[in-house]
Amino acid sequence: MPSGTCLAQQKKFKVVIDAGHGGHDTGTRGTGKMRKKEKDIALAVAKLVAKKLKSYRDIKPILTRNKDVFLELYQRAEIANKNKADLFVSIHCNANRNKRASGSETFVLGVHRNKDNLEVAKRENAVIELEADNQLHYKGFDPKHPETFIGLTLMQEEFLDQSIMLASLIQQEYKKRIKHSKDRSVQQAGFAVLRLTYMPSVLTEIGFLTNPKEEKFLNSKSGQETIATSIANAIVKYKNYINYNTPEIKPKPKSQQETSTNKSRVPKVSKQIAHTDNKPKTLHKPVEKQTVSKANRSNASSAVYKNVIFKVQLLATSKKIPLKPENFRGLKDLSMIKEGNLYKYFAGHTSDFEKILEIKGEARYKSFRQAFIVAYVNGKRVPLSEILHKK
Repeated sequence: MPSGTCLAQQKKFKVVIDAGHGGHDTGTRGTGKMRKKEKDIALAVAKLVAKKLKSYRDIKPILTRNKDVFLELYQRAEIANKNKADLFVSIHCNANRNKRASGSETFVLGVHRNKDNLEVAKRENAVIELEADNQLHYKGFDPKHPETFIGLTLMQEEFLDQSIMLASLIQQEYKKRIKHSKDRSVQQAGFAVLRLTYMPSVLTEIGFLTNPKEEKFLNSKSGQETIATSIANAIVKYKNYINYNTPEIKPKPKSQQETSTNKSRVPKVSKQIAHTDNKPKTLHKPVEKQTVSKANRSNASSAVYKNVIFKVQLLATSKKIPLKPENFRGLKDLSMIKEGNLYKYFAGHTSDFEKILEIKGEARYKSFRQAFIVAYVNGKRVPLSEILHKK
């Protein structure tokens, strides 16, 4: 394969679309009046989302399953991790003993905030009990006991803000297109499949199959098309926002022809998906308005950690960017490491956690909205949660 082709593939924005359940794991059966179950509807919607995203040259959708087969939760996460996906979106249908319960909600990883969230997580995690060798893959994770979820937000803190942003956009799109559906907003809960992924990840419950009206909508082609359009449109908006906030190397003067070529790289919006607004100001609001609790994060912000170096990761890209403040919107104490085909760029170099929090705040103020803190001990990167828990 030509090297140029390989490079083009590496630059694609990879989105793993996970159709929940499958095979002997049917998911919720709904009211029992319809032939299709959760596994069938999730797969139909996932395929539609992938089809819509394929119309974008710079997006590569990857399905965890494209037919009715059983996949263990860790296998779904492995597909995303091995493909080095930029996003992971798991699609499910909801259920409740109360047949009047309705609406859509999108979850990010975290500690359950209420009984309903716990019940949803327990139901979706229950598949673990159907898996062979589940103790090997989910050591210390008991889907029946909420105390095992404590600390999960810290483990995925690197991606929490990005996940909240994507979840917010998905809920906005649902609200815009599904007028009869209740907006149940962005929630946190301890889903095993989100715990195992290493990128921004969400699990979206597209509606209640136990509600007769919503069950009919979710089984209809028009309903599935509307939901898939909402999810795909949110993903495109998220990607455009990320691209908008990736700094470019200040170019040397180019000919008019070269400039025109560069402009053509801006992705065109498919007719299948509503027009997306690339202006960042429209995407700041959903993140700021979320009430997702961060109470379980460390409050040791004034501590100095011996033998630990904190940095703020600004971005990871295939581009090599000179470490000059003007290329990073004035940020200083810059550094870079190369991992595989990616260059990772950092600002800051301190053992003072309070100081690194200030640097992260400055980075986000300067439009690095996905900036997050990383920790190194003796030159080796370690999970931030591991450092903060030791204090």
